Amino acid sequence: MKTYPQACGSAGLQLAELCGEVSEKTGKSIAIAPQQVDLTFFAGTFNIPIFGQHVDNVKQGSTTGRVTPEALKAIGCTGTLINHSEYRIPAEDVKALVQRCKDLGLVTIVCTKDAEESRQYAQFGPDFIAVEPPELIGGDISVTTAKPEVVSDSVKAVKDVAPNVKVLCGAGVKNGQDVRMAIELGAEGVLLASGVVKAEDQRAVLEDLVDGL
Repeated sequence: MKTYPQACGSAGLQLAELCGEVSEKTGKSIAIAPQQVDLTFFAGTFNIPIFGQHVDNVKQGSTTGRVTPEALKAIGCTGTLINHSEYRIPAEDVKALVQRCKDLGLVTIVCTKDAEESRQYAQFGPDFIAVEPPELIGGDISVTTAKPEVVSDSVKAVKDVAPNVKVLCGAGVKNGQDVRMAIELGAEGVLLASGVVKAEDQRAVLEDLVDGL
């Protein structure tokens, strides 16, 4: 949901409810990452996985303004994104956070920018790698059309070093055809925001997207 006004507060709750309805109707897995300040409203409220958008590699205690893995676990989150293109962190923090989350039973989605970084971070053992070329994020052209090789090369790179790590792709993904192409390129799902959050008919877009799985 990033920090779009269309998914802030009550609007975000309505979108989460819609995601749950579409997921139940279609049998397809939909997870959401609400705005950080809204997380406590979502976790444990909806019958779909709830993820943090970011987590910090700091200890609990005198770390004002940060979000710890333990805090996400305490409120009932399923997992968290790590290293999103809009909130990049050092590789050593990515590695440490993957392990901390694993110890807590939190699912990790590590975002990467290309195949090389996907290979590097797959070695840390996250549950998912989500490859997103930064220049295409939020745009009108899907990575599956503009740079399909980024997806296929990332899938190969990840599976070469960590066969159990699942691969998602994102950046410009907006419809079922984009999803179908992602699956054909070897991805197991997609990561997106604006395509749904900013849509005039969110239900129609969600149903089209899951139809591509």
